Amino acid sequence: MVQEDGLFVELEVAKLTAKARKKIKPKNFALPGKRAYPIQDKSHARNALARVSQHGTSAQKSKVRAAVKKKYPSIKQTKGGKKK
Repeated sequence: MVQEDGLFVELEVAKLTAKARKKIKPKNFALPGKRAYPIQDKSHARNALARVSQHGTSAQKSKVRAAVKKKYPSIKQTKGGKKK
């Protein structure tokens, strides 16, 4: 769920099979060396932000946020509960 204008909106997350993941080019991962956090579309980019905030190191969080911001500047990000 994502909060927009004071309302929570349910986002549909695209399904990614192992076969489809193998076909993704390295440039479409936020961490291409590890092939981690796919960001080939906005849905996956939002999911990458959510997952890295739960499970990533500080360095990974910074790299994923930067990769998403570069590829999808229209996606609003929060850090520590404050809108950027």
